[in-house]
Amino acid sequence: MEVTHIEHIGIAVKNLEEGIRFYEQVLGLKCYAIEEVKDQKVKTAFFKVGQTKIELLESTEAEGPIGKFIEKKGEGIHHLAFAVKDIDGSLKIAEEKGIQLIDKTSRKGAEGLDIGFLHPKFTMGVLTELCEDKKNTK
Repeated sequence: MEVTHIEHIGIAVKNLEEGIRFYEQVLGLKCYAIEEVKDQKVKTAFFKVGQTKIELLESTEAEGPIGKFIEKKGEGIHHLAFAVKDIDGSLKIAEEKGIQLIDKTSRKGAEGLDIGFLHPKFTMGVLTELCEDKKNTK
């Protein structure tokens, strides 16, 4: 597996507009994209800090993954995402090393990235996302 950088940190929020207001008005960051990912029942907002992005996640349905997360744990860090080369190969390597996968193969995520999640019970309690930007790889 070849990790190139931290792609983003995902933060679950109850209200996306309030989250955007905090990051823009208090931290001085600029929201550069808002996107809904219907199959994940989530609406996202992105900010860039250096090479790393912050992704705010608001559930569009109470029974969606973010809605369930907030109900159980409250607002806060939801996942840590790493950029990798060869997402499907990286998922296979993780599985071969004994890591339980949430996604056996990659799927489409926000910003057109191919993504796959590793189960937090096998990653020291941190939901870990692997991402590949196939449109920007050579």
